[in-house]
Amino acid sequence: MKFSQEEKEYFMRQALLEAEKSLAKAEIPIGCVIVKDKEIIGRGHNAREELNQAIMHAEIMAINEANASVGNWRLLDSTLFVTIEPCVMCSGAIGLARIPQVIFGAANQKFGGAGSLYQILTDERLNHRVDLETGILEAECAQIMQDFFRQGRLQKKEAKKLAKEEASQNLANL
Repeated sequence: MKFSQEEKEYFMRQALLEAEKSLAKAEIPIGCVIVKDKEIIGRGHNAREELNQAIMHAEIMAINEANASVGNWRLLDSTLFVTIEPCVMCSGAIGLARIPQVIFGAANQKFGGAGSLYQILTDERLNHRVDLETGILEAECAQIMQDFFRQGRLQKKEAKKLAKEEASQNLANL
C-alpha cells in the first residue's frame, strides 16, 4: 500500500470528483474512493438528503461498494481516500471494515473522528488501528467545503432579506 505522491493525488482527485457529485445535489461535498492493488474498488459521496438516510456518508457508500466488489466485509490491503477527515461514525465503520490505511485531504474541526476531535482510528484501546496520512490536496479539499458553506450562508441571508422585503410590502398593502 505504498503510493507515490502522484498516485495519492490521483486518487484524491477521484475522491474530489465524488464530492462534486454531492455538490451537484446540494449535499455537503465530501467524496471517497477505496483502492486495492492500485484499482478503485469503491466510490462514494454524501447522499443523506438525496436518499433521506442519515448514514449515507461518502465513506459508508464507498465501503458498501467495496464490500460488494471484493465479496467480503473485510477490506484488508486497501486504502480509503476521502476529501475530509472521517466523522466518528465513518471512523468506526472504517475500523469495522478492517481498512488498514486512510488518507484524507483536510481536517474536520467540528466532527473529526480521526484526529481533530477524536482519535478513533489510532486509539490503542481498540483492536484495529489505521495508518493515517493527511494533507493530500488539502487546499482543494477544504475549498470545496468552504465554498459550499459560504454559498449556503449567502442563500440564507438573501432569503431573509426577501422575506423582510415581502413583509414590508404586505404591511404597506394593508
